[in-house]
Amino acid sequence: MDQKSVHEYLQAKPATFITKPFAQDVDVYKVQHKMFATLTEGKEGQVDENGEPVWWLNVKCDPDEALLLRDKYSSVVPGYHMNKRLWNTVILDGTIPEDEIKKMIDDSYQIVVDNLPTAQREELAKKVSQQ
Repeated sequence: MDQKSVHEYLQAKPATFITKPFAQDVDVYKVQHKMFATLTEGKEGQVDENGEPVWWLNVKCDPDEALLLRDKYSSVVPGYHMNKRLWNTVILDGTIPEDEIKKMIDDSYQIVVDNLPTAQREELAKKVSQQ
């Protein structure tokens, strides 16, 4: 998945909105004001085979799953500028299958939703049912 398709997939999650609290080049994806992902251009000079910038996606993870994904994919590393135990950075260099990236995004979103206070989860459920 490239930056555009990841952005579209993230934005399509129910009740998601984007903020830029860190810098103009860092999109922060939130549900009910809780962050579940970030998307930013990777380190300066990091480009793919077409000379395009490589993007980095931060996603929240179950701690055990985070370690398994890091072992499975060299492009999954401890969360950059995040809690390394609970977040992974996915380097969008084309080496990870699209379905796996979508699963990581889905899991991150669900972890955040599951940890919302009951009232916020109920409010979210109402928004989803109205769509």
